[in-house]
Amino acid sequence: MAPLGARFRSQLAPRQVQHIKRHKGRIPIPTGGSTKGTTLAYGEWGIRIKGMGVRFSAKQLTTAEEVIKRKIKVVKGAKVYLRVFPDIPVCIKGNETRMGKGKGTFEFWATRVPTGRVIFEIGGTPIREELARDALRQAADKLPTTMEFITKSSPPRLGNMLVQPELPVVPPSPAVSPTIETS
Repeated sequence: MAPLGARFRSQLAPRQVQHIKRHKGRIPIPTGGSTKGTTLAYGEWGIRIKGMGVRFSAKQLTTAEEVIKRKIKVVKGAKVYLRVFPDIPVCIKGNETRMGKGKGTFEFWATRVPTGRVIFEIGGTPIREELARDALRQAADKLPTTMEFITKSSPPRLGNMLVQPELPVVPPSPAVSPTIETS
């Protein structure tokens, strides 16, 4: 494995880190009211997590990005936007190692991504929907959770729930109500 300081051209890794080893942590579960990062910001098409939140490694994200780039290479000026970045060092101890003797050595970079977060976007120039769907479907197959294809008009997501925009309330028109005459 490459040392922690080495950073290669195709490798996703932070330039500097404060602490080389970090706690494992938990994948965040969006329970509040924030829908940040659940809609498209840069491109016309994208994929976001539909299943459980997951930890992506830098290698998984790089592989998926290469698949997208290979498919949309035919469109001049098309861009791929990666909306998450692996900045969490993952340390692993060897198999059949006795207790104690410290935390393991650095293995790879990862990122924790909750349900509903956009992972990849495609944009730059107009791209046909069929081509975008095919490219993003192949990239989603490389990632360890279920994804959904989204467009600019897709509503934001709050965990497993789609947040529909509220319709404006129209006040009732003052209609003449029928009166009942009694004699």
